[in-house]
Amino acid sequence: MGETVRTLAYGAWPSPIDAALTAAHDGHPEYVGFVGDEVWWTEPRPDEGGRRTLVRRHPDGREEPLLPAPWNVRSRVIEYGGHPWAALAGDAGPLVVFVNFADQRLYRWEPGGEPRPLTPVSPVGGGLRWAEPLPLPDRGEVWCVLEEFTGEGPADVRRVLAAVPLDGSAARDRDAVRELTDGGHRFVTGPKLSPDGRRAAWLAWDHPRMPWDGTELLLADVAADGTLRGARAVAGGPGESIAQADWTHDGRLLHASDRTGWWNLYLDGEPLCPREEEFGGALWKLGSRWFTPLQSGLIAVVHGRGATALGILDPETGEVVDAAGPWTEFTPTLAARGERVVAVGASPRSAYEVVELDARTGRARVVGAEHDDAVDPAYYPEPQIRVFTGPDGRDIHAHIYPPHHPGCVAPGDELPPYVVWAHGGPTGRAPLVLDLEIAYFTSRGIGVAEVNYGGSTGYGRPYRERLREQWGVVDVEDCAAVALALADEGTADRGRLAVRGGSAGGWTAAASLTTTDVYACGTIKYPILDLAGWGTGETHDFESRYLEGLIGPLAEVPARYAERSPAAHADRLTVPFLLLQGLDDVICPPVQCERFLARLEGRKVPHAYLAFEGEGHGFRKAETMVRALEAELSLYAQVFRLNPPRIPNLELTG
Repeated sequence: MGETVRTLAYGAWPSPIDAALTAAHDGHPEYVGFVGDEVWWTEPRPDEGGRRTLVRRHPDGREEPLLPAPWNVRSRVIEYGGHPWAALAGDAGPLVVFVNFADQRLYRWEPGGEPRPLTPVSPVGGGLRWAEPLPLPDRGEVWCVLEEFTGEGPADVRRVLAAVPLDGSAARDRDAVRELTDGGHRFVTGPKLSPDGRRAAWLAWDHPRMPWDGTELLLADVAADGTLRGARAVAGGPGESIAQADWTHDGRLLHASDRTGWWNLYLDGEPLCPREEEFGGALWKLGSRWFTPLQSGLIAVVHGRGATALGILDPETGEVVDAAGPWTEFTPTLAARGERVVAVGASPRSAYEVVELDARTGRARVVGAEHDDAVDPAYYPEPQIRVFTGPDGRDIHAHIYPPHHPGCVAPGDELPPYVVWAHGGPTGRAPLVLDLEIAYFTSRGIGVAEVNYGGSTGYGRPYRERLREQWGVVDVEDCAAVALALADEGTADRGRLAVRGGSAGGWTAAASLTTTDVYACGTIKYPILDLAGWGTGETHDFESRYLEGLIGPLAEVPARYAERSPAAHADRLTVPFLLLQGLDDVICPPVQCERFLARLEGRKVPHAYLAFEGEGHGFRKAETMVRALEAELSLYAQVFRLNPPRIPNLELTG
């Protein structure tokens, strides 16, 4: 770089990674697909209110964003959404079917024209919602998941497979939508049709289970009149999670099951490649794909233990050959055409990109959303993959991002402040990829520790099950164990530790602040704070019974719900904190924050509460992300006595 290295206190390092730059690079490509020979995907636009657009890659490599604002290609089925679009190539151009976020209607669109609605609006509750569209032009229909609200409550809802006429005749007539299943299961995924069109497969599950607890793989015959007959379960059950199912090109049924403790692949029920690693994951979004069969009989797979790779599995030998390249993480979205496979991958030096793999040659290349260094990569953090020891000697997986700046060092006798990040889910996992939000802190001299606490996916079912009835205990203990280990080994300053998280991670952060003395402050984003309220009607249907596994049945252990809730222990909170909330959040509603703050009244704990209009669960607008990130840095600056240049001051009250 040619510049002299300056000695400056941690937190005072000048960084080119500001909050606006971080916000502009938030989000990543999702839901890839082939339309003829072209690769398409959805992509976020933080500077356009956080909408998602559809992007088309032309044969010459040119990327064209389709559907201008305010169109927003995003489904709200189970609130976390699902695959929101499908398209078929035709002589006159592609036929596109997509879900628009604002009204949740399914639309038909031919580029060059205007989108036309295929489904009606319902005034009841959350209305009609759609996901995983499968256009069947020969039938004149698109098959998909229908989520229909039957009343005003979050649990007044049914889900079925449905067939929507492609001619628009259901746009004003709900009765023109043909239901394919009877609503006998609370949750369903989109149908997969066998190559001859005679059989359909899909997944289903019911309360109180989450899809990573237990699902069933259902199989039905498709009659000549397009009805599904004789639906039967062929795999899965209450203690077995089927993550995905699909058909091979010769009509055999392929699925991922965790019956051995790891999500592995099975072909017509026979294990294909038994390994202690994951070939599936937690089904938070309908249409997630960890594998896709190829024309040749090979299978493209996203697999791994902790991190994920993109590979090609030969079902004859059970061997997997991984794509060469810099990527250390692939998301569960895949599509194939012939021997071309398209996926979304990232690394600690690059954000998520659309990657194409040629299964014949093994060559992989970036074909879309190519990473472009917004700043000199010398400012990126250099992560360490670590395993720490927790209570009972259990392993805790974590990624440690020490402070890093090409032109600054701290005085030799100073230890850095560290922020422990608790991921959401809690059945999530922190991926090892470039995240400018992490770089925002590390480039200023603040370390970050991402903890994949017990309960995280990617390490087998027993690791995931550590959190069963232990939420608020194991996650809190594991985060604290990592924080204290960093202090004990001289990596972090024991007096300058913070904790932060969003959603379930917001719960872990709040529980950590109310039950331990490890942290000097914390940032709590769109959290769960009061279990009894959240578990009895304050959240959406998908997670409304989640607490039975995480805490225990409310009727049997009501005291545990109170004992674990941060809201019940607001009086134990003595350190400053920042609370961030979207006012349109139906997953973790604002009432949770308001109740928590009411119980703090008069306690003189310095804090700030920032609530954002027009934001739901997870922030999507650039201006929200900027305000939230700068507020978080200001909190740490005040508590840790740092002096970051040019950061608006967050006013703490109390």
